[in-house]
Amino acid sequence: MRLKEIIQDLELTAGNGDQNPLVRKITFDSREVRRGDLFVAIRGVQADGHTYIDAAIASGAAALICEETGDRSDPGIPLICVPDSRKALAQLASVWYGHPSAELSLVGVTGTNGKTTIATLLHQMHQNMGFRAGLISTIEVLNGEESRPATHTTPDPLQINSLLREMVDAGCEYCFMEVSSHAIDQERVERLEFNGGVFTNLSRDHLDYHKNFKEYLSVKKRFFDRLTADAFALVNGDDKNGLVMLQNCKAEKHIYSLRSMCDFRGKITEMHLEGSAMEINGSEVWVKLPGRFNASNLLCAYGTSILLGHHPDDVMASLSELNPVAGRFETFHSPKGTTVIVDYAHTPDALQNVLDTIHEVNVAGGEIITVVGAGGNRDRGKRPEMARIVTGASNKVILTSDNPRDEDPELILNEMMEGVPKNLLERTMRIVNREEAIRTACIIAGEKDIILVAGKGHEHTQEIAGEKRAFDDMEILKQNLKG
Repeated sequence: MRLKEIIQDLELTAGNGDQNPLVRKITFDSREVRRGDLFVAIRGVQADGHTYIDAAIASGAAALICEETGDRSDPGIPLICVPDSRKALAQLASVWYGHPSAELSLVGVTGTNGKTTIATLLHQMHQNMGFRAGLISTIEVLNGEESRPATHTTPDPLQINSLLREMVDAGCEYCFMEVSSHAIDQERVERLEFNGGVFTNLSRDHLDYHKNFKEYLSVKKRFFDRLTADAFALVNGDDKNGLVMLQNCKAEKHIYSLRSMCDFRGKITEMHLEGSAMEINGSEVWVKLPGRFNASNLLCAYGTSILLGHHPDDVMASLSELNPVAGRFETFHSPKGTTVIVDYAHTPDALQNVLDTIHEVNVAGGEIITVVGAGGNRDRGKRPEMARIVTGASNKVILTSDNPRDEDPELILNEMMEGVPKNLLERTMRIVNREEAIRTACIIAGEKDIILVAGKGHEHTQEIAGEKRAFDDMEILKQNLKG
C-alpha cells in the first residue's frame, strides 16, 4: 500500500510528504523495522519511540510518523508529524487491514471485574446459537473454536485489527472483546466501530497506572462517550458508576440489574455450588455458574444478546448450556470430600464477591481456607485491604506469593499483613512459596472444608524476578488431593 493511501485521514501538523513510497509493513517497535516499513514513534509507559527514530532510519524505514521531528529537518525519507501518534497508529491499523471492525458486530466489555467471564459467555452463546464468533480476552483469542493464547487483556491496535480481519475472513459475524482501562487510555481501541459497549462494575484496581480512582473512572467513561448513536450501551444498574457511564453517551442506553426494575431484570431463586436457578424478565432458567456475581454476568450476557437482535427464547436456551470460564470459580471435589475453588479474584471487591458466594453455598458448614497473594509491580494500596477481607471471611488464611515480578515477595506479604486485624492474626499464616502454601492448605483441610486459591485463576505461569515459570494452581491442588 502506498503511503498517501495509508495517511490520508490523519491530522498532520508537519512533514515532508513529497515522496509516496510503497509501505511493506507498519510497526511501532524499532527492533522490528526492515527496509520498506512505516515506523510510528509512540510515547510509551516504559520508553519513548522518538529516541529510536535514527535506529529505524538506519534499518531502512520507508517513512516515519511521530509527534516531533527534533533536529531531523531532512532525514531522506518522509517524516510526518501528528498531534498524537497513539491515535495515529490506531487509525493507520484500521486502514491497513481494511476497517474490519465495520464488517462484523463488535461488542466491547469494560469494568473492573467480570470482563473475561461476560465476553467468554457471549462467545459461547453465539457459537451455541449457530453463529461463528470471535473472542479477544485475557485468557485467549478465539476465531470460532480456533484458539490461541492471549498476550494482553486488550492487544495493540495492529494486533486487534489483524485479528478482526482474520475473523471476518473466516466468516465471523460477531466479536466480543475485553476493553481494559489501559487500552482506552493508550488509544488502542480508537477507530474501532463498536456495535455495543458493556459496563460491569468499578472498584479499586490499576491505581499503579492511573493517578487515582477518579481518573480510573474517567478513562472508563471515555469508552462510552465515544460510542456512536447507532450503537448500544448496556450498564450494570447495581453499581453506582453505571449511570455515570451513560452521562453524555450518544448510544442507545440500557440497564441490567438484580436489585431494581430496569430493561433487563434478574433474580436468583435458588443457589448451589453446582449452579443457580434464575428468573430473567419473567422467565426461569437453570445455569451452571453459581453466585450473585455470576448471576449479574449472565444477566448482562442475556441483555447484550437481546440488544444484538436475538430472540429471548433462543437466548434463554443458550444460557442453560453455558459452561464456567477457566479460572473463574472453577471447582474440583477431592476424593476425601474437600472442595477446592480456583478464582482469578485479585481485587478487594472480587475477593469479597467470591467469599460471599462460598458462604452462601457452604451448606455442609465446613471451614473456608483461603490461599491468596498480591501481584508485584502493581497497586500496592489494595494489598492490606485484600488481606483484611479474606481474614474476615475465612476460617483460615494463608498469605503467599502471587506474581511478585520484580518485587521482594516478603515485602509484599509485609504490606498485606498490615491489613490483618490483630484479633484475627491467629487464623493467618504466611508462606511465601505458593506451591508450599497450597500444599499446606490441602494438608489442614477436612472432608467438608472448602479451599479457595485466589489471584491467578487461569494462569499457567508464575512470574518471579522477571522469569516466568510453569505454575498452575488447579494442577497443584489436584496433585495434593488425589489421594
